[in-house]
Amino acid sequence: MDMLPVEVYSGAQVRAMDRRAINEHGIDGYTLMQRAGAAAWELLGAAWPARPRLVIACGAGNNAGDGYVLARLARDGGREPRVLSLVDPKKLSGDAARAWADYAGAGGKSEPFDAAALAGAGLIVDALLGTGLDRPVEGRFREAIDAINVAGAPVFALDIPSGLDADSGEVCGAAARATRTLTFVGLKAGLFTGDAREHVGRLSFADLELPASVREAETPVLNRLSGALLAEALPRRAARAHKGSHGRVLVVGGGPGMPGAARLAGEAALRTGAGLVTVAAHPDSATAIVAGRPELICHAVTSASELEPLLARADVVALGPGLGRDERAAALCRQVLAAGLPTVVDADALTLLAKSPQRREDWVLTPHPGEAARLLGSDVATIERDRLAAVRAIADRYGGVCVLKGAGTLVAGASGVPWICDRGNPGMATAGTGDVLTGVVAALIAQGAAPGLAAAAGVLLHARAGDLAAAGGE
Repeated sequence: MDMLPVEVYSGAQVRAMDRRAINEHGIDGYTLMQRAGAAAWELLGAAWPARPRLVIACGAGNNAGDGYVLARLARDGGREPRVLSLVDPKKLSGDAARAWADYAGAGGKSEPFDAAALAGAGLIVDALLGTGLDRPVEGRFREAIDAINVAGAPVFALDIPSGLDADSGEVCGAAARATRTLTFVGLKAGLFTGDAREHVGRLSFADLELPASVREAETPVLNRLSGALLAEALPRRAARAHKGSHGRVLVVGGGPGMPGAARLAGEAALRTGAGLVTVAAHPDSATAIVAGRPELICHAVTSASELEPLLARADVVALGPGLGRDERAAALCRQVLAAGLPTVVDADALTLLAKSPQRREDWVLTPHPGEAARLLGSDVATIERDRLAAVRAIADRYGGVCVLKGAGTLVAGASGVPWICDRGNPGMATAGTGDVLTGVVAALIAQGAAPGLAAAAGVLLHARAGDLAAAGGE
C-alpha cells in the first residue's frame, strides 16, 4: 500500500475514473466505498497497532461514507470508535447514506460533532471533505478542522486532508494536518504541490482493485520522479574511462565578493561525475575558489571576450551562480548565450534574463519562486498558489526546460507531462543548495543526458542527497 504509482492526476480526472469504473466495468459505487473503507482499516491496523482510542469525524458526501464504512469495520474488529457527525446522517444520500445505514444497522452510533469530544483521542480519522472542494472552508467545517488540528492526536486523512485543494495543494481557508493520508483510485496533484508537505504527512495509496485501463484512459498531469531516471542519466562507466570521457563543464559566476556560489556549483559538478570543471570568475573571487577546491580549474575573467577560449572547450555551461547583475555580468550572459552551448541558467542570470527575455530549446532554467515571479512579471504569492501553472508558463514562454524549485520541485518542458519531486526536506532551505543543483544538472548534461532528463534526474539526485544528509537531523 506504500508503493506509490508514478502517475499523478487532477481531482476531476480521478472522479472520472470512478465514473468509468461504475459505468464501463460494472463496479458499483458502494463496492468502491467498501473497498476504500477496508483499505483504511487495514492501514490503520498496521500503522497504529497499539489500538489507540479512535475518533472518526464524518462530514458529507462520499468522504463521510468512507468514514462510516471504516467505523463499521472497526466495530466489527473489536474497536468501538467514537463517531462524530458534522452532517446529520439522515440527510445523507446515495452511497454515503447506505454506508451510514449499514453502520447503524450493525449497532453503530454517532453523535453531533463537538470539539470537546476530541479530548483524549488517541487517533482522529478525517473523513470530513473529499476532493470536490470548490470554495473556502468556513462555518462548522472550518471549526471542526481547527479543532482536529489542535487536539494533539495523530490524524489519519481519508483520500485527502480536508480543506486541501486536490489540484493545487492550496489550503482553502483551513486544512487538516494529517500524520498519514490514504488516497484512493489515483494520486492527486494537490497531495504533492503547494501546501501539501505541511498537511499530507506520510502518503499511502489504494487502487481499490480497479482495472488498469480505468487509469490509462487519463493522461497524468504530473509524473513522480523515480529512481529509473538515475540509471538512465548515469549509465555504468566503461572500465577504460578517463576524464575526457565524461564531459567538460564551464561555470560562469563568482562575481566580486561572491566566490561561494560558483565554487559550490563547480564542486557539485565534479561530485556528480563531470570529467573536467572550469570556473570563470571575477579576479576578486577566483583565488578563493581555487584555494578551497584545487580540483577546479579557475580563470579570472574581467571581460566577455575572455570567455571565448573557455567556451570553445566546454560541453555545457552553468551560468549565474554568484554572477552579479551589473553590466559586466550582463555582457558575460550575452557571450555565453551566443555560444549556442547547452546551458543551465540560475540565480543572477535568471534575473538578467527576465529583463531581456528570449527563447531557446537547449537550456534548463532553475528559478526559485521569486525568480519565477520575475520571469513571468508576477509575484511570489501567485506563483505559489498554482506552481504547476507557473512552471508550464515559464517553459512555454522561454522554451527548453524549467525547474521550479521549492517544496515539491517541478520539472517541465514546453510539451509532455511535467515531473514532480516528492523527496527532499526543509533542511535544504539554506543558501547554496540551488547552486549545488545547478552543478548537478550541468554535470549530467556533460555526461550525455538530454537537458530534460538531466533536469529531472538531477532534481531527484539532489533531493535524495538532501534526505541522506538529514538522516541525523535537518
